[in-house]
Amino acid sequence: MVILVVDGYNIIGAWDELQRLKEKEIGQARDRLIELMAEYQAYSGHRVIIVFDAYYVKGIASKLKQYKVDVIYTKEKETADECIEKLVKKIKNIKTQVYVATSDYAEQRTIFGQGALRKSARELLIEMSDMEREIEASIEVHKRDQPLSKIELNQEIRERFEKMRRGEK
Repeated sequence: MVILVVDGYNIIGAWDELQRLKEKEIGQARDRLIELMAEYQAYSGHRVIIVFDAYYVKGIASKLKQYKVDVIYTKEKETADECIEKLVKKIKNIKTQVYVATSDYAEQRTIFGQGALRKSARELLIEMSDMEREIEASIEVHKRDQPLSKIELNQEIRERFEKMRRGEK
């Protein structure tokens, strides 16, 4: 099993689209990141966990599931880095490969020590863009290969139907 743990605010700060949303409303940036990671999860089949620290969301720690993505808000005095480190220790085993998406160099070094691999914010963004292109190409192939009608009709009959559709005789 492959699990991607995402340092939420680190990614928001690194991606232009999310940074612009954050400047307007941090909640919109969080929601958009969750949507993007849900797409990633659906396409890749990997489990995705997003960790947001309590710096922006005050209150008790919480865990939710949105779009099949696990979203964790840390306790008020706990950083996302601390939560991610505990999480990696808990979920990393011989059958599970854990990737942590963050551009925080200190965090990358720590998770390397625990056997997890890292994806920088830039690498994850490139992977998302590649995935988007593959989906678009797949849709185009599907559109191109899809028959115009469920019933095979010769050209003469299609033309007759088209005239009928237009009200011509």
